[in-house]
Amino acid sequence: MQDSYYVGAYWGPRKETALECARRAELFLHMLARSDPSFTQWYRAGRGVPRELPGHPVRADITELEKLLLQGRIRAGKEVMEDLGFMQIMWNAKKEATEIHLSCGGYSPWGGPNSCLLNPTRESPLRERLLRAPVLAEVLTSMATAWDPDFAMVSSTEMVRLVQKRKWEVRVGWLTYLSRRLGRLPPLPAPVRIEPVGAIGWLLHLSPEPMTSSNPEHVAFTSRVRELLDRAGLIQLPEPEPASE
Repeated sequence: MQDSYYVGAYWGPRKETALECARRAELFLHMLARSDPSFTQWYRAGRGVPRELPGHPVRADITELEKLLLQGRIRAGKEVMEDLGFMQIMWNAKKEATEIHLSCGGYSPWGGPNSCLLNPTRESPLRERLLRAPVLAEVLTSMATAWDPDFAMVSSTEMVRLVQKRKWEVRVGWLTYLSRRLGRLPPLPAPVRIEPVGAIGWLLHLSPEPMTSSNPEHVAFTSRVRELLDRAGLIQLPEPEPASE
């Protein structure tokens, strides 16, 4: 069974308007388009979609993205839950699409984290083209630059299940972005390669090749890097406060 790889960026409560989130989304989509030709056009759901298209085309400009995010406000009945922010999903093809799942602007202490997730297509050879370290490093850099997350990573669901120790923690993957807010990086073993992402954080390359959950050496090495980061205080995240009754 092949690993279910994804790219995920996560950050804690951050009160932002739809306009502020739209600025970040615009930057993200423009940067993402440089990573691969399949990332140049995205689509959304809605009524009246032409049959020949995967959805309504999304223009990567602030005005349209702000409207799109406002449509994704979280509601309880008719009441807008302002502190839960905005959610949207976009995709780039009719079949075997790559998807973007976005949750931003949330500032509830007990709601889920803000996040930007990219789920690569399962179609080959496009999948093989996307699941290369240089492409995914560009995707991670785009997410980090635009969304300023606490951490981001490229991993598989299967690897996360094997490596993660706590429910609320920084996840370490094949490629991992860590914000400087988390603390200082400790010395890490070869072949880990560290690149700065502007002045905001670091990108850790654990391997030039995909790290798979079926390879015991990959699991052991990822776990070792996680342990070293944990000892340096970079892994544990504060647990959300429970909802008030």
